[in-house]
Amino acid sequence: MTDKLQLSVVIPLYNEDESLPELHDWIVRVMTEQGYLYEILFIDDGSTDRSWEVISRLSERNPNVRGIRFTRNYGKTAALQTGFQASRGQVVITLDADLQDSPDEIPELYRMITVEGYDLVSGWKQKRYDPLTKTIPTKFFNAVSRWVSGVHLHDFNSGIKAYRQAVVKSMNLYGEMHRNLPIVAKWNGFSKIGEKVVQHQARKYGTTKFGLDRFINGFLDLLVIAFVQKFSRRPMHFFGTFGSLSFFVGTLITIYLIGEKLYNIAKHLKYRNVTDNPLFFLALVAIILGVQLFLAGFLGEMLVRQSTTKTGDYLIAEKTGGLN
Repeated sequence: MTDKLQLSVVIPLYNEDESLPELHDWIVRVMTEQGYLYEILFIDDGSTDRSWEVISRLSERNPNVRGIRFTRNYGKTAALQTGFQASRGQVVITLDADLQDSPDEIPELYRMITVEGYDLVSGWKQKRYDPLTKTIPTKFFNAVSRWVSGVHLHDFNSGIKAYRQAVVKSMNLYGEMHRNLPIVAKWNGFSKIGEKVVQHQARKYGTTKFGLDRFINGFLDLLVIAFVQKFSRRPMHFFGTFGSLSFFVGTLITIYLIGEKLYNIAKHLKYRNVTDNPLFFLALVAIILGVQLFLAGFLGEMLVRQSTTKTGDYLIAEKTGGLN
């Protein structure tokens, strides 16, 4: 069965016990109507309510349900990374657990991946049921993300997305990178990224778990991704470039100051010692900074060649639904 699974539905959640039974039944109805071979992975991100109890009951009722529970709350990125690595379907669909994402979108998302050949399809909630305090920062964040990444999507942080299996298996997520998954996919070499307008529904149970600080964190993570993806395997290109430039500028200033003094001496003009000129200290700082940046790049290159990436550092308390 493992090799024949068509779909894995990965659902990260935190304190969503009220919505889980309804979400499960909705997904099962869609899967049954379409005749898909599927699995549902609930990733409980350290919930303090009855979420894990609900997941355990669902896995007993439905052999296609699998669950993973963290020992504490690590965040949505950790939950997605764990779900991606545990998924077995040819296509991986992510949904939020709050019923604001409609499982009725799954068949078309699956078709766009399998028939149209997209690597990733992101949902676009063109009409949102969110307050202005959430929608306005979201528009700004999406505009910055488009500008930085060159990925032309309207909604980078949409919870509903579809991926080819190879895309999710290539990801090594940390921090709060879940807001920038299309960018990570593109920089991993998966450039066929599409978008689908999806239905956004008003929250039925509970309250949102995210505040305005998520946009600041998301922007900072965007900068981290941009830097890491571009220079993590060649740090000398970054540090060496700025180091060489700084060293060159400092050297030019020093040569100019020495040359100016020698010229004044030769012409019997008034002069002052090089060390008495404020420009000398600027040149000295530039030279020292240049050497340090160059050495940082060199050491970075050595570490890159010797380091290995370690993933899966999230502590899992329990598993259910036949996970080995």
